[in-house]
Parts: sequence; structure tokens; C-alpha cells
Amino acid sequence: MDLTIGPNAFFWDAAAVDAFYARLAEAPVARVAIGEWVCSKRLPFWQDAIAAAVERLQAAGKEVALASLALVTLKRERRLTADLAAAGLTVEVNDLTALRHIPDGTPFWVGPMVNVYNESTLRWLARRGATRICLPPELPLASIAVLAAAGREAGVAVEVWGHGRLPLAISGRCYHARLHDRAKDGCQFVCGEDPDGREVDTLDGQKFLVVNGVQTMSQSTASMALQAEALRAAGVAALRLSPQTGDFAGICRDYAELLAGRMTGAALAASLVGRVPGGRLSDGFPAGPSGAHWSGAA
Repeated sequence: MDLTIGPNAFFWDAAAVDAFYARLAEAPVARVAIGEWVCSKRLPFWQDAIAAAVERLQAAGKEVALASLALVTLKRERRLTADLAAAGLTVEVNDLTALRHIPDGTPFWVGPMVNVYNESTLRWLARRGATRICLPPELPLASIAVLAAAGREAGVAVEVWGHGRLPLAISGRCYHARLHDRAKDGCQFVCGEDPDGREVDTLDGQKFLVVNGVQTMSQSTASMALQAEALRAAGVAALRLSPQTGDFAGICRDYAELLAGRMTGAALAASLVGRVPGGRLSDGFPAGPSGAHWSGAA
């Protein structure tokens, strides 16, 4: 089992993106997906940093893929998706409409926003050219094991969401804009004020969700620190870590230590609490009564 870094979900400026991937190039991860997958309006502000980041990551020996949008609704977004396939790099598909631009048999990755819930879907994607599939984060361990076995038979590496606020939904509405009484087309990119998303509590003050532009996420940071061995036994090929602010490269190193057997899951979990936005961990989807459950709470 090794580590994959997913595309950044948040709106950071070009300087922050450049610094982030410069540090990530030195981290012990096998591969990186990079690109805008939440809101196409953000892309012009940092797209000039992508080429340098790709070059730096490849020079460090990492596989790199370009991530597609999770919701394609506009003509310019269709053009952006077509341009990804023409860029000469592997494409990570987050919306099946991207397959229109990828010739049959061309290798691609599948991101966690594609609903791969059963073996038939996985096998169809494998026949179409998928070489890696990151499963949706809400699957229980029993389903993960079945899909990992199907992946081995089909020659597809199966990944599981290993760290980061969970991507729960994508909408046509922009929650950040609505919160600030702005129209979506006049959002003024207010999501950039919340580099790890904007926390939303219930009316009685319970921690609930996070909004990130048009995306809804979990308030807690999902971590498979205590589930890594069970996932390895289930046949999972990689844990996917999702970017956040702070010392993310250090978090990657600690997960690598966990997978190498040089750090316990409990030690990793204890160290993460003070380093993740919001200070809460969860791992309930694979092994708990609810997604927000944390098996290490006791």
C-alpha cells in the first residue's frame, strides 16, 4: 500500500499552490492528481502554476494526473475537459462526461466523485481504460474488500480516501456566495477567504458540515490512521490524502511511516488532531455507525 495525493479542493492563489507542490515534491508519496475539480471560475487564478508543479513532481519521480471537474455544466467547462485529454498527461475522471474526450483504451484514473459502488461498474471502467479507481468515501469495509478483489482481477488499483475533509456533494449553487448575499456569477471569489472551507454549525451549535464554494464537505477530517491495516488486508492499493493548509508534507511523511510500520495508528491519530482544520477526526464510513464517527474517541 502506498500514497496518492488528490487534487486540492480549495481556492488558493498561485503563490500558495506553487509553494505547496514544491514541498510536496519532497514528500514520500507515489503519485499526485493536480487540477481544479470543484469550480472552474477559480482556475484562471492559479493555472499558470500547474505546468511548473507537474514538472517538479515528475522530476521527483512521482506519477502525475490532471483532474477533471466534478460537475461539468457550461460550454467552456466542456472545452476545459477536452483540453485535459490533449495535454499529454493521464486524466483523472471526476465526471463521466470526461470519457467523451478520452479514446477507448487510453489509460485514465477515476476520482472519488464517480459512483463506483459495484463490481460491474468497476469492470466496465477497467475495459474502458481505467487503471486506478479511488472509491467513493462512504463505502463500508465489506464493500471495499469486494471492489478491491474485483480490481485485482481487472488489473485496476483500488484506492480509498485516507485523509481529508470528505467530498460529500457538488451543487449548481455556490454556498459561499449565498452566505455573503452575492450571486454566483458575482461571487467575488469569497471562497478564497476560507482556505480549508467554511464551517457550518447546526442551529443548536453542533459541528456539522463545511462549505467550499459549490461543494459540501464533512466538518471532520476523515483519517484512516486506525483503519490502515484493515484496508491493507482488504486489498486496497493506496490511501488517498487530500490537500489542506499547514504542514501537509509532514502529514504525508507520517502516513508513509504508518504504512511502513514505523508509526502506530494511534500515534498518528494523536498527532493529527492538532494539525487538521477544525481539530476533529472521523473514520465512520468504513467501520462505524455513521460517517462522522471516530473509532479512536474512547
